[in-house]
Amino acid sequence: MPKRSAGLLLHRSGAHGPEVLLVHLGGPLWAKKDAGAWTMPKGEYDPGEDPLAAAEREFAEELGQAAPPGPRRDLGEVRQSGGKLTRLWAVEGDLDVAVVHSNTFDMEWPPRSGRRQEFPEIDRAAWFPLDQARQALLTSLVPFLDRLVT
Repeated sequence: MPKRSAGLLLHRSGAHGPEVLLVHLGGPLWAKKDAGAWTMPKGEYDPGEDPLAAAEREFAEELGQAAPPGPRRDLGEVRQSGGKLTRLWAVEGDLDVAVVHSNTFDMEWPPRSGRRQEFPEIDRAAWFPLDQARQALLTSLVPFLDRLVT
């Protein structure tokens, strides 16, 4: 059975059209990458767990605040390149990226050093117009942008 993740795609009206909130993956493996290193706030959930509840939890953990209130529109599921199934809900609202603070994870770094270090799960968040979001986002998640505007 493939792993599953769930998340929220926060969007707002910008000066030049729709904008989406993306988060940059934290940790040393992503530190020097930009294009293709952004994602939506999301995370894995266990079988039997409500995916929307997991999406809300992951948003709060990764951004340090609850998602704005309002209707959640189911954008369905996509299979990421590694086989994980990811399901997202769109929610309209705003968020000040200057106050974002993420939960952390630890890993051995540098590899095979025996030393463990702690890193933020996401190291920053930013608003992107849709055309720029397509370039920044992990390729397997781009279909969610198309679903957002249809």
